[in-house]
Formats: sequence, C-alpha cells, structure tokens
Amino acid sequence: MEFRHELAQQLRVDSIRSSAAAGSGHPTSSMSAADLMAALLDGHLRLDFAHPDNPENDHLIFSKGHASPLLYACFKAAGAIEDAEMMTFREFGSRMEGHPTPVLPWVDVATGSLGQGLPIGVGLGTAISALDNLDNRVWVLCGDSEMAEGSIWEAFEHAAHYRLDNVTALIDVNRLGQTGETMHGWELSAYSARARAIGWHAIEVDGHDPSAIEEAFNEAESTTGRPTAIVARTLKGKGVSEVEDRTGKHGKPLEDSEAAISELGGYRDLDVKVSAPEGGKRPRSFDSAAAELPSYELGSSVATRKAYGQGLRALGTRRGDVVAMDGEVSNSTHSEQFREGHPERYFEMYIAEQQMLATAVGMQVRGWTPFSSTFAAFLTRAYDFIRMAAVSRADLCLMGSHAGVAIGEDGPSQMALEDLAAMRAVHGSTVLYPCDGNQAAQLLEPMADRSGICYMRTSRGASPVIYGPEEQFPVGGSKTVRDGDHVTLVGAGVTLHEALAAADRLAEEGIRARVVDLYSIKPIDSETLRSAANQTAGLITVEDHWPEGGLGDAVLAALADTGTTAPVRKLAVSVMPGSGKPAELLGQAGIDATAIAEAARGLVR
Repeated sequence: MEFRHELAQQLRVDSIRSSAAAGSGHPTSSMSAADLMAALLDGHLRLDFAHPDNPENDHLIFSKGHASPLLYACFKAAGAIEDAEMMTFREFGSRMEGHPTPVLPWVDVATGSLGQGLPIGVGLGTAISALDNLDNRVWVLCGDSEMAEGSIWEAFEHAAHYRLDNVTALIDVNRLGQTGETMHGWELSAYSARARAIGWHAIEVDGHDPSAIEEAFNEAESTTGRPTAIVARTLKGKGVSEVEDRTGKHGKPLEDSEAAISELGGYRDLDVKVSAPEGGKRPRSFDSAAAELPSYELGSSVATRKAYGQGLRALGTRRGDVVAMDGEVSNSTHSEQFREGHPERYFEMYIAEQQMLATAVGMQVRGWTPFSSTFAAFLTRAYDFIRMAAVSRADLCLMGSHAGVAIGEDGPSQMALEDLAAMRAVHGSTVLYPCDGNQAAQLLEPMADRSGICYMRTSRGASPVIYGPEEQFPVGGSKTVRDGDHVTLVGAGVTLHEALAAADRLAEEGIRARVVDLYSIKPIDSETLRSAANQTAGLITVEDHWPEGGLGDAVLAALADTGTTAPVRKLAVSVMPGSGKPAELLGQAGIDATAIAEAARGLVR
C-alpha cells in the first residue's frame, strides 16, 4: 500500500505542476480522486496502452472531465506520455487539452459537460455485454456535483435495467463544487441509498484509505448481475493545507505550487505497470446477408417515417454492424420494424433521450453503427449530448419524426420547428429531409457510411411517391423535379409537395416554376442553387420550420458571396401554431401551395 500512497502523491504533484505551468486548470478536483486512481492503475485497470484499439481493453472515462490534470498524470505514470508532453497542458496545439478529447488514443469520448461520462459509460457497458460478449470493464470517475444532473440518474436506471455488472462508477464525494458546498455535502448515503434503490450495488468508503479502496475495488469486480457504485468520501485539494477542503479554490492553480509540492513530499517519477487484458477472446463478428431495401410504387402514398423503419430493418439485414434504439415511440417512428427483424441489436431506451444518445455514443466507440430515433422535438432534450458527440468525433445516425406543423392535431408541444437549425449548427453534421418513401430508404446506407452526426427528418403523414426505387440520392445533392425559367421554388419533405402543387397552379397562368427538392440541407447543393438564381427571377424557399436557421437560411448561406443579385424570399412558420388539420396549419403558417403560388407571382411581377 505504500507504493499506492506514493503513486497518489505523484498524481497530486503532477496535477499541480501541469496546472501551474498552464496558469489554469482544476488541480484541487484532481487531488481529491488521486487515491482512487492510484488503486485503479495499480492492479485493477486492464488496458494495453501500446494497443489502444485492443477490443478487450477496459475503458476509463472521466465524467468529471475538468479533472483532466489527474487523467494526464495517470497517463504519464503508466508510461503512455512523457512528462514534457504532460507539461504542455492547455497549450495551443497540445493533446493535453483543458478537458479530455479523443485526440488522445486512450480517451474514448470528450468529457467536460458534466453528467455525460457515466451515461456514455453505460452505453459502452451495454455494447460490451449485449453485443460484443466480452469481459471488459468500464470505470467511470464521477464528481459529486454532477450527481445533480438528471442524465446521471437516467444512466443509473438503464445500467440497473440491463444488469451491467461490468460498469463501476467511482463517485468522488469531495463536498465542494465550484461556488460552495454541493447539495448533499459528505452525506454518502444520499448517493448510495438511491443507487441501491435503483438496483445498484453500492459501497461507501474512505477515499483516502488505500486498504479500504482495495477492498471496495475487489468487491466491485466480484459483484455479478448489477453495476457497482463506489461512493468515496474525499477532501478537495487533499494534502495541501493552502487548498484542502477550502472554498474558493476551484478551477485555479495553486498560489504557491512549489510549497504545495514540498508539502506533498516533493517530485516523484514513479512508473506503474498497468496490466494488459489477458487476451483470448474476440468481439462478436458482424453478420450480414443480402437484402433489398423496401420500394414503393410511383403515385402511391407512404409516410417517410414508415419507410425509415422498413428501410432500417433491411439495412440491418445487409449489415450486422447496425444497431437501433428508440425512446419508447418505436411504433410511431417505425423503428419497431428493426426490433422485429433484429431483436438482439435493438435497445429500448424508454423516455430517456439523453441516455439514448449517450448509449449510441458508447456503442460507436466499440465499432457499432447506431441509429437512434424519436420524435424530432424530443431530440432537443439531448442536444448537449449531440453537441458533445461532435467533440468526441463520434459517428451517429439520428432520426427525428413528427416534424413541423404538418403533424396536425397533436399541437405545438410535439412539433419540431427548431431541429434543422439545431442540427445544422453541429460541427461536421449532415442534415437530410426526404420527401417520399423511396428517397428515405435510399438515404439510410449513405448515413451509415458517413462520418460525424447524421440527422434525418421524417414526416408523420403519408406523402405521394414521386421517385422510382432505383433513383439515387447522393448526400450533398438535390433534385430538380420541375423545370422552369421564371421562378424557383425550393422545398424539402412536406413543403416539396406543396411546391409542386403551387407549380401546377402557376403553370395554368403561364408561369414556369422550377422546383428544387433540397433533400440534403447540409451539405447543400450550392451549384444547383446558384444556377437557379442566375436563370430565374428569384428563389422562394419553403419550410415547415421556424424562419431562423433552417432550409431558407441554408440557401442564403449557399448563395452568399456568389455575386448573385436574385432575390430570395423565405416562407416559414412565423406564428405559434395550435391544433388542427395539417392542411389548416400549413395554410395558417403560409407555407401551403396557395401561399407559395402567391409569393411566386409577386417575384415574377
């Protein structure tokens, strides 16, 4: 135990050193958990640092990502990085970022937005146990402040439901948050009692007693049928009188780092031999078989949400790496089709959209290709997980159904009118909005093959099939479904059909309207839009979405700096809708065929 004590002291010293060199950081949050990490490194973590892609490696996630100085000190002690690199903490161009990201090969996901590490760890544990059939463990260091996040308790619920005995949460109860004492202070039972009630095994421990920590780790590893929470009472800034258990010391380097290091016994250069996995097992291979995507006859009607479900089932047959999950609306999103065809690769996430996204992030770490679906409006609840998934360089496929006023009687609480703007704003994202069943089905495999966050918006109501089943829809493309040289109508999804109806009315008046199906909103077909702007009197964009950030703004951005002087008029939902028939609501919003035709007449005049 003497080695572990010395190792913990080294982790504290190195956390102080790197933060002092950076002039910023969170050394006190790192110092409280140093004994826990010393025990984990010395005998419990199974991670081959030389081969970070080894599928049998354990996973270590710092849910309290601001304790990155401690994580980097652990990597140094394990021999994964040199001291010199550790000391570039927070420097421009350094891999030692202020909060961990996967630019380091031993970091699975970006953390720093509190309340996300444990949910993603639960997703990893689910993939390992239910899909990979391996024995790896997932260790997650949590802070007591983030235990106030609802997403943490979504993770607790799902880990217990799926009986994830390969997940261990290390809860660092150091009592102090950023501005003062946490909600429960050192009342360990506030956490352990809840964990037990949900179905976890919980162990309360002195987080600075190496022997007690060792017993707790052994107990966690021998517990079967349920996950374990080790609830550790610790001192923030442990070991340095200047900061130990003192308020106002969060998120800043120590004022006298040299005195602090001396108080901790001075600089050390210990190496810890982290055990590699024993080997011998390999993850389950992906099975695949030939399968045709669903096809729909021209002129028939089908909801794009239904085509999504039927297409996803076929894609799951074609590709054994595809998994699906839903937020308890699978009979509405039609992801139930996938569940019926591939029950072993379908996961019910219940009404817990944050955990659904976290599970998808965890599964893609393990090499699976997740499709997550729910009503588009409810994805906004998990938006921070989507934002952070982009920071994690994660590959996710998301589907949001029941978008816009066209859903009808359910009313505005169910109408996603912000989703296109939100998804367009995510770094590196892809945003797709099919208008018919064949288009929706054909876009699924390109989503699965694409990196980053891919989002498909689908519609509740059935719409006419205007494309044949052999039509191809490259991401970044568009379809000019009606030629014309007077005015251009740009729509997608529901509004594409309204634009076609408007074009028919205009044709009776001698106005030749070009109609562009902008099914790929990001990336966007700038060339087609520029040609339309140069060849017609102007563009009218029509979207079942608020005016801000959606299809119209995407078109304007595509035309910026092109030199075109053609006017662009945006038609979008501008008043708060209520309940009603879809046609009534489209008319009220000014995005139906009548409104489009009137706007076109104005431009042509």
